[in-house]
Amino acid sequence: MLSTFSKMYFFFFCFLFFSGTILIAKELPKLPAEWKKYENNPVLGGGNLGTVFDVSLIKDDGEYKMYCSWRPKKSIALSVSRDGVNWSQPKIVLAPNSKTSWENDINRPGVVKKDGVYHLWYTGQAKGSSRIGYAASTDGINFTRQSVEPVLKAELAWEKVAVMCPHVNWDKEDGIFKMWYSGGEQFEPNAIGYATSKDGLHWEKYAQNPIFSAEPARKWEQHKVTAAQVIKRKNDYLMFYIGFRDDHFAQIGMAKSPDGIKNWTRYEGNPIIFPTPNGWDANACYKPFVIQENDKWLLWYNGRNKNLERIGLAIFNDKELGF
Repeated sequence: MLSTFSKMYFFFFCFLFFSGTILIAKELPKLPAEWKKYENNPVLGGGNLGTVFDVSLIKDDGEYKMYCSWRPKKSIALSVSRDGVNWSQPKIVLAPNSKTSWENDINRPGVVKKDGVYHLWYTGQAKGSSRIGYAASTDGINFTRQSVEPVLKAELAWEKVAVMCPHVNWDKEDGIFKMWYSGGEQFEPNAIGYATSKDGLHWEKYAQNPIFSAEPARKWEQHKVTAAQVIKRKNDYLMFYIGFRDDHFAQIGMAKSPDGIKNWTRYEGNPIIFPTPNGWDANACYKPFVIQENDKWLLWYNGRNKNLERIGLAIFNDKELGF
């Protein structure tokens, strides 16, 4: 039989143990939700289509419109979907222009709908160099070039021979188009720059470009960072981007900034999308594009297996990213 002192010690020990357990439980962070790849990926590309890649999407009248690069056709194509999973066959909306010397192959679009007009910025490639062009449409299908010359080209040392992958937002509050673009080498660009425009034709590059570069200490993105999509939120700007471990192995991460230009903070859980061994995206995951739908986020990206790139979907089932 326990003595009075022993009983007191026992109850004191139990109090400390259970109090500590409760305290620890309270301090344990909520495990973040994960991006789940759609089980029937890829959703577009392959077969008779070949490589379909590097998408820009808009939600328009209850329908997803996916503007994508169609490599065998060297063109920008449009596919539509009601659910983001089942897509129509691509239809070419902008083809190469043989009358110019800088857009023999066009790809990597960025699309904005403003005041009933679809604005499309795209990458024109020729002779080992990339530039950015601009076209517009009133129906989202029949696009007319707004300039025979590129609206953005490599001029600065960090841009080397290529500017590409334009992602453009219309900022109603500031009354300007804001572009995040990639610059550097032709095979894969190296870093991300920023430019603004009032009319979509004439662009002013940010004086302290690039605004986002690879961090060698982070192995997954030690080589290059490219192809940003940037979303303006209430208190900051959220970026999705590609991180390259080397020229051939790529994954997808997130970062945020107070103004979309400076003081970027990377998500500590990066990369959020990475190759699946022996899967359709076994060698690389590229070019994210994200749309928030009420209580979830949808992220389309292109995955590569050997030389074939196709489009897949990943889903985050929580309206709060925790970042």
